[in-house]
Amino acid sequence: MAAEREGLTYRAAGVDIAAGEALVAAIRPLAEATRRAGVVGGIGGFGALFDLAAAGFRDPVLVATTDGVGTKLRLAIDTGALDTIGTDLVAMCVNDLLCQGAEPLFLLDYFAAGRLDVAAAARVIAGIAGACRAAGCALVGGETAEMPGLYHGADFDLAGFAVGAAERGTLLPQGVAAGDVLLGLAADGVHSNGFSLVRRIVAAAGLGWDDPAPFAAGPLGAALLVPTRLYVAPLRAALAAGGVHAAAHITGGGITENLPRVLPPGLGAEVDLGAWPLPAVFAWLRSAGGVAPAEMLATFNCGIGMIVVAAGDRAADLARRLEAAGERVATIGRVVPGAGVHYQGRLG
Repeated sequence: MAAEREGLTYRAAGVDIAAGEALVAAIRPLAEATRRAGVVGGIGGFGALFDLAAAGFRDPVLVATTDGVGTKLRLAIDTGALDTIGTDLVAMCVNDLLCQGAEPLFLLDYFAAGRLDVAAAARVIAGIAGACRAAGCALVGGETAEMPGLYHGADFDLAGFAVGAAERGTLLPQGVAAGDVLLGLAADGVHSNGFSLVRRIVAAAGLGWDDPAPFAAGPLGAALLVPTRLYVAPLRAALAAGGVHAAAHITGGGITENLPRVLPPGLGAEVDLGAWPLPAVFAWLRSAGGVAPAEMLATFNCGIGMIVVAAGDRAADLARRLEAAGERVATIGRVVPGAGVHYQGRLG
């Protein structure tokens, strides 16, 4: 009598449920450490619960954002430097919430891989949890998907979904007028946009991620992986002080595309390119890639990660408050009649 053939299993098909359970166990204390007022229960349910009244809101409007980290993820995977890419993910989501005047409340993450490496995934999610703590935002859950055939080798994908709230009547932009002052908050590097061009420039220059960075101490990969800056605490304090009419997170599209998003019809902006120093990383990218100034300004943040649109009579005080909170602030221009962004001076 022929032996019975062994039946197929989910694990044999490439999905290890036990690995997923091990990851949940590893990240449970990380998520618990991000707990804040309003969180109901813990991770592991079919949905996450949040009590807006317990968080202190009376008549809130919810604001939601979702984002990823673009092809910066390719660099993190190729170098094995996975500890800060989670900070990028959180910052890309919660900085956008700030631009609506919202307080970040909670975040869910999505992590997908062909084969789940529990240790690697835990490093990524530890970075997410650390950034959530810094932003006062709870990590209330997420999804880990093991999908053989869609992702290969050590490749994975990462996305975030964040929710914030603001009291009705306090949402931004609000009250933007000609004469408002543009306060530029410094970026910490390339942040999380333009990496398809960055990678092309690095390849054209014949450099590898372990080669010395031409613009900074240490290897090139590490210099480019400096995470996106979290502007939550300083900007929340500025909002509370009054006089902030709008805020623009300078992500993909640079100043050219992002600043007009917060300006009402009939208003544009004049930006003085000489008002802040061009960071060395951007000077190198421009030179090594032969990138035109207009392309730089429409692709990268060029050293300005957030722009605060401030009432003219409040701008100086708000700049002092932001600087006291640790931001590097430059007065980079003003709101004017018209449309779009008009640049004056020379970049760098």
